[in-house]
Amino acid sequence: MDRLDGRKNHQLRPVTITRGINKHADGSVLIEVGDTKVICTATVEERQPMWCKLEGKGWVTAEYSMLPRSTGSRTLRDGTRGKPNSRNLEIQRLIGRSLRAVTDLEALGERTITLDCDVIQADGGTRTASITGAFIALVEAAQWLVERGLIGKTPVSDFVAATSVGKTGDRVILDLCYEEDSTAQVDMNIVMTGSGRFVEIQGSGEESSFSREEADRMLDLAQKGIMQLVNYQKQVLGPLAGSIGGGG
Repeated sequence: MDRLDGRKNHQLRPVTITRGINKHADGSVLIEVGDTKVICTATVEERQPMWCKLEGKGWVTAEYSMLPRSTGSRTLRDGTRGKPNSRNLEIQRLIGRSLRAVTDLEALGERTITLDCDVIQADGGTRTASITGAFIALVEAAQWLVERGLIGKTPVSDFVAATSVGKTGDRVILDLCYEEDSTAQVDMNIVMTGSGRFVEIQGSGEESSFSREEADRMLDLAQKGIMQLVNYQKQVLGPLAGSIGGGG
């Protein structure tokens, strides 16, 4: 049975990643996953947290936010609200963990790369789109360092991408839009490396539970989708893809 937008259960939404959308940033992309759109920018700074100084390594971190009209009704900015949005904090920590999983922090040197992920339009999967897009911006920032002779080769060791899966009725579906996500009995966000290793699995039932067999089906489907995303990342990066993992 086809889904709301006519996709099959195993199909990703159309994905487009456009590089170089911010002339000031050290790496930047616009990622579009269906109707979800996120701007990801990378900034290199010659500083790092104190604990990294003590350990002689750099740091990769992220910040995430949703613009006020990225959704159907206007949401307040954190500055207007007067306190941080706990959902935004949780997501930016996830993005940071995902990118550090494929970065050699010692090879990065005593500096920080910050990935800013700003959602300009949301229709489900903003955190997974942010991870997939921010990875490209991270690679661009690493290349920025290489071109200036600040490091010898890219410290990025593998690809990383993310997508969602869910269960609705007896169907397991890939890459949920907002309406699917809001009605799914089970939804998961999966982060994996290009070599097929899991970085993070976030999954929960909504007034429901799921079996081990259903969990395996969801993980298998997510892996297939993520490998498609990784292949697309390679196309987008072109020759830069060869530098990842110590090549180039």
